[in-house]
Amino acid sequence: MMNDADLIAASFSDPEQFAAIFERHFEPIHRYAARRVGSALADDITARVFTIAFERRRRFDMTAPDARPWLYGIASNLVRGNHRAERRRLAALGRLAALADATDPDEAVGLVDGRERARLARALNQLDRRQRDVLLLHCWADLSHAEIAVALGIPPGTVASRLSRARQRVRAALEDEAGRTKRPAGAPTSKEER
Repeated sequence: MMNDADLIAASFSDPEQFAAIFERHFEPIHRYAARRVGSALADDITARVFTIAFERRRRFDMTAPDARPWLYGIASNLVRGNHRAERRRLAALGRLAALADATDPDEAVGLVDGRERARLARALNQLDRRQRDVLLLHCWADLSHAEIAVALGIPPGTVASRLSRARQRVRAALEDEAGRTKRPAGAPTSKEER
């Protein structure tokens, strides 16, 4: 079986070879886009990812056997252009997910219930766009640090530091919110108890 670089190279003389890239990577790219901006925009973004990839296929790094990082990079750039839609989606999930059970596996983040999903959506919405891109490429697209670096065009050390900061911020936001929800209304905070 040909790797992605071989297929892309073959598509220079036979453009139909690029269809194999589409078939291999459509579902994960679409799933990633849907998680970021919702189903309504995911179809358009995914179609644009593959249109742009086809148009720019001669710029692909032929030493890379896997096109996933490149495709996720294009998808992340397109999602970034729809940042308002992503922020509205995260805010809506933050408000509404607590009301519903996590019954839709495409919407569920791991095996968490609706309240936990709502807290996670609110925490993600508080992240800087660059940190959110790195964290979601790592968690949702399952890309390595090196692949994220390729996807976003940043050094691997920057990936590591952004991922570390994003994890810290999400963890702190989740712990802070969990502490507020567990404390009964009117209960004194630890400072007030002293």
